[in-house]
Amino acid sequence: MNKQSAAVGVLVLAAGLVILLGKWGVFAFIGSVFWPLFILVPGVLLHVLYFGRMVPSVALVPAGILTVVSVILLIGNWFGWDLMKYLWPFFPFAVAVGLYEYYVFGYSRSKTLWTASIGLAVFSLVLFGMTLLWTWGIYLLALALIGFGAWLVLRRPRIW
Repeated sequence: MNKQSAAVGVLVLAAGLVILLGKWGVFAFIGSVFWPLFILVPGVLLHVLYFGRMVPSVALVPAGILTVVSVILLIGNWFGWDLMKYLWPFFPFAVAVGLYEYYVFGYSRSKTLWTASIGLAVFSLVLFGMTLLWTWGIYLLALALIGFGAWLVLRRPRIW
C-alpha cells in the first residue's frame, strides 16, 4: 500500500464521518447553539490585530462593539431570549465600550471621545436600571415599604 492510497483512504473516511455527523444533526446543533461566536471571533481578531500593530487604533471601535454584542447574544441564546427584555440596554453599552477602547489605546486623547463613551455608558446603565425597576419595581417598592414600616414600629419611643 503506497502513501497516496492511504491519504485517499483517510479523506474518504473523513468524508463519511462528516456526512454521518451531518445526518445525525450534530452540525445543526452546534450552529444553533454557537452562532454568536461568528460575531465574537471578528471582534477578538480585531483586538489581536490591533495589539499586533497590524490595523489602526480606530479598529478598536468595531472590535469592542462586536465583542460585547456577541456576549449579549450568547447569553440570550444559551439562557433564553426572554432575558433580552433586561439585556437590551447593553447594546448602546457596546458602542460605549468601543469608543472607550479607542480613547484609551488610540493616539487621540480627545475629551469629547471620553465624554461620549462615558455618557453613553451611563445612559445605558440608567436604561438598565429603569428596565429593572419597571419589571421588578413593584417588588422593590413593596420591600421598601415593609422595611420603612418596620423601622417606624421599632423606633417608636417606649413608655414605661
